[in-house]
Amino acid sequence: MAYTRLNHEEREQIMILDSQGIKPSAIAASLGRSVSTITREIQRHADASGNYSAQAAQNRAEQRARSHHLKRKIDHPALWRIIQEKLTLRWSPEQIAHYLRKTYPSDPLMAVSHETIYTYLYVQCRGQLKMELTRYLRQHRMKRRPRSPAAETRGKIPDMVSIRERPAEVADRTVPGHWEGDLVMGASNRTAMGTLVERTTRFAILVSLKKHDAPSTRMGFAEKMSRLPSHLRKSMTYDQGKEMAEHVQFTMDTEVQVYFADPHSPWMRGTNENTNGLIRDFFPKGTDFSKIRPQEIRWVQDALNERPRKTLGWLTPKEAFEALLEEQKNEKLQLAGCRYINIRMVGLQIQLTLLH
Repeated sequence: MAYTRLNHEEREQIMILDSQGIKPSAIAASLGRSVSTITREIQRHADASGNYSAQAAQNRAEQRARSHHLKRKIDHPALWRIIQEKLTLRWSPEQIAHYLRKTYPSDPLMAVSHETIYTYLYVQCRGQLKMELTRYLRQHRMKRRPRSPAAETRGKIPDMVSIRERPAEVADRTVPGHWEGDLVMGASNRTAMGTLVERTTRFAILVSLKKHDAPSTRMGFAEKMSRLPSHLRKSMTYDQGKEMAEHVQFTMDTEVQVYFADPHSPWMRGTNENTNGLIRDFFPKGTDFSKIRPQEIRWVQDALNERPRKTLGWLTPKEAFEALLEEQKNEKLQLAGCRYINIRMVGLQIQLTLLH
């Protein structure tokens, strides 16, 4: 079988599994890849902290692919000679590209776009050659500016609270009531189902949505969250999907603070990502959620919550979650008993005072 390069979806899986401490050999087996491919991929694209980023790895792979393509194309001697000659005459890359199309209309080796010329000058050229050629460009820059402003803010979610401001109790899972949320997308991203997972017990709540715009998502999630006792709805961690644009109103409706993970960082919501993977066993990619009945969604929710988990000491999420509910119930009963005793004591004190 011919080797094929890792794609973005595989890199996302590598990132999720690696962040969970899964060994490269197990990751390779799950993806049907060689161990050396997985090991090399992680080592090549890990940051200074040793964390592997799928998006960074994908960007570098695409850059390498573009660079290799450009090198083969621009290194054609006759083509490169003409580009150099025209640059020294202060021709712009766009003028050069137009000249080549006009002069060599039937020669594919001489066809090149102005973007290819710019990229070659700024990416492939090195040292003295780069300095010499870029000075012939009108702007004389050694680096090309991005085509869109770096500080672009259009489309961003307003008033986001970063995951870095999340209380420490959320990260170490010592206190229940902190959730992770997401959408499982349907065919062509036209339909979706909401997912909520409690971090301590792994208890999942699936949310049927008629639409996956911001208002529908807010109301659907709020309706589910509002059914929970207050001690089990403290916060929710979400990605930066636009469907959570009304998070401020959601917090007002539910008293649940929303924290947003970094872009392209699914490991920051690992519990939810893992749960979504389990959901795909029941609702594979391409599912049209508009055709899924609420009873079916509830059946899948129950199936997930009644499955024993090793991380819970082989309890089910349902058993762990119900234990929390029972604990709260007992605390309320104890509190009510203490109040009754206090009232009785106050009454006795009043009686004694009256007797005196």
